[in-house]
Amino acid sequence: MSIRRTTTTATTALLSALFQRQSDNRLLEDIFSAYYAARANKRNTVSQVRFERNLSHNLVELYNDILEHRYNPGRSMCFIIRDPVQREIFASPFRDRIIHHYLYSKLEPVFEPALIYDSYSCRKGKGTLFGIQRLEHHIRSCSANYHHPCFILKLDIEGYFMKIDRRILFERLMSRIDSLHLSGRLPEDFDYDTISFLLQKTVFLNPASNCRIKGRMSDWKGLPDSKSLFKSAPGCGLPIGNLTSQLFSNIYLNGLDQFCKREMGCRHYGRYVDDFFIVDQSLARLKEAVPAIESFLSQELHLSLNSNKTRIYPSSCGVPFLGAIVAPNGRFMRKRTRHLMERKYEYALCYETNPYSFQSMENSRRGFYSHFSCSLNNNTQ
Repeated sequence: MSIRRTTTTATTALLSALFQRQSDNRLLEDIFSAYYAARANKRNTVSQVRFERNLSHNLVELYNDILEHRYNPGRSMCFIIRDPVQREIFASPFRDRIIHHYLYSKLEPVFEPALIYDSYSCRKGKGTLFGIQRLEHHIRSCSANYHHPCFILKLDIEGYFMKIDRRILFERLMSRIDSLHLSGRLPEDFDYDTISFLLQKTVFLNPASNCRIKGRMSDWKGLPDSKSLFKSAPGCGLPIGNLTSQLFSNIYLNGLDQFCKREMGCRHYGRYVDDFFIVDQSLARLKEAVPAIESFLSQELHLSLNSNKTRIYPSSCGVPFLGAIVAPNGRFMRKRTRHLMERKYEYALCYETNPYSFQSMENSRRGFYSHFSCSLNNNTQ
């Protein structure tokens, strides 16, 4: 049985004194809460252990840097992953991850009410399975449970994360924050000056300008330029791997969501990150929607559609979305999704020595399959 090593540091007298002295200042408490959130899935990583070796000093130093507006993000580590697809990842130092969790905890309640219901990525109670279920719902609703023909327009934004304009993103963030601030509708624990300062430092950071490369340069072979921050235009691109990037990506494309739902009147619309769909009974309306969306993305967000992934599917055929195929006769798992899951399962069979961890993975695997119209032994589409 494998033994998990953990690092535990008790709260020191220094921290207790600081809490007592700063009882009227919520910032220090928020930094501690963000620290515990940041370390939840990062125990025993090198960056986390180094930070925790001198936890009291590091947290108080971070608190003072924020308070006095001296904070600057550290040097990221860049590497390539290939599971499930080849991607360029920038891993921030653990100290910066605390800031990301702090910002997320403050921004999420402010921006969540502004997002549409059918935006599925990185939101509480939603995700890929929810997105698949919503596509199925929209098709059934539009087609009267497949009694009438309808069509599904699938679109994708080319190199989305690497083309996000940081200036536009910051303006959209501050526009809502300023509006709520002036009307007195910001949450009581929202420190306007501190969060504005940290947002500017985080949004305008270009980690590619000062990063450590993990691996070999040959690892980048085959990665398109549109998926690398090193090839992004000046002032553009967010690092994949940061918690804040996930939230920022939803906020950035909320303008597109509002355009499709409110101005174009798309009743059956949904989006997961940069992958989105429109369901309609009229094929002509869907064809007309493509140039309108392309024009909006170009003028308002400096983005463009990936023409190779623009497709219109009849509802009578299976529609691929988020690793699944939604068809009239059920919801099926794509071959690649099943292959990746079975590969991880076979790896656990060979190398996992903790029976509790293996049983947990087995339960997750069976639970995942239960959401699809197939068994563990059936072939998928």
